[in-house]
Amino acid sequence: MLKSAIAFILIGGSVLGAEQGQEIRLWPNGAPGSEGVSAREVFETSPNSKLPKRFTVVHYPSIYVFLPPKETANGLAVVVAPGGGHTQLVIEKEGWDIASRLNKNGIAAFVLKYRLARAPGSHYTVQKDALADAARAVRTVRCRAKDWNLDANRIGFMGFSAGGEVAALIETRFDAGNTTASDAIERVSSRPDFAVLVYPGFPPGSITVPKGAPQTFLVCADDDRSHVVTTVNMYLDLEKRNVSSEMHIYASGKHGFGMKPSSLPVSTWPDRLKDWMVDRKLLVR
Repeated sequence: MLKSAIAFILIGGSVLGAEQGQEIRLWPNGAPGSEGVSAREVFETSPNSKLPKRFTVVHYPSIYVFLPPKETANGLAVVVAPGGGHTQLVIEKEGWDIASRLNKNGIAAFVLKYRLARAPGSHYTVQKDALADAARAVRTVRCRAKDWNLDANRIGFMGFSAGGEVAALIETRFDAGNTTASDAIERVSSRPDFAVLVYPGFPPGSITVPKGAPQTFLVCADDDRSHVVTTVNMYLDLEKRNVSSEMHIYASGKHGFGMKPSSLPVSTWPDRLKDWMVDRKLLVR
C-alpha cells in the first residue's frame, strides 16, 4: 500500500523530497503488536498548502533514509520523529523537510514513521509501540552504520511535538540490546548518543531521567505555553541527573515552527543546534 501511496504523491507532484528517501520497514515480517495486520496505511495530501501532508494510519513502522552527498558526509546520523499528537504523522514538515536540512550539513537523517496511539480505532500505545519503533530505528541505524558510512557512536534522535515525547522516551528507556538474539539488529544498543527535543509534548510525570541518559538539546517558544513548561521541566530533570544539556526558549514562535525560515529569531535555532553539536564534538565545522 505504501508504495502506491507514494506513487500517487509523486504523480500529483505534491511532495518534494519524498522520492529521495528510501523506505525501509523496521520489521520486514511485521512489527511486534502488529502481527497479522493487513489493513492499509493512509497518507493524506491536499492542494491546500496550509494543510499538512500526513499519515493518519500507520501499521508498518519504517525509516526513510536520507544520506548526504559523500563529499560532505561527516558520519553523524539523526533519527527524526515527526509530530502530530499521535493522531497523525506530519511527516513532510517535521520529517522529510528536516532530513533535507540536515543533509545540507553533511548529516544523515532517518525519518521515523511510527505507530499512532491516538488515531481513531488504534490499539497501539505510545509507551509500548511508538517506543518500540524508536528503539528499533536506533538499533537499525547503528547495526547498518558501516553500510551507510556512519559513526556508530554518533547516532542521535530528534523529535518534534509528539515526536518529542517519543524522543524523550527513547533517551530515558533505552537498553544495551540482547547479545543472544538471533536478529543482529536486536543485539545492539538502542541508546541514542544525543537527543534533540523540539517543542516536546508529554504528560507530567511520564518521563523519568535515568543516570546515563544522553546529552540533550531542547528548544521551544515561550508563547507555546503548555509545551514550554514541558521543555523547561525536562531540562531541569536532566540537570538533576547531571546530564549535559542545553536549552533555548524564544519569546515568540508558537507551536510547530519546525525548521522553516522566518523573520523571527526562533528560526535561527538550527544554527544554535549546529553550534551545540560542534561544542559537544559531535560535528566538526
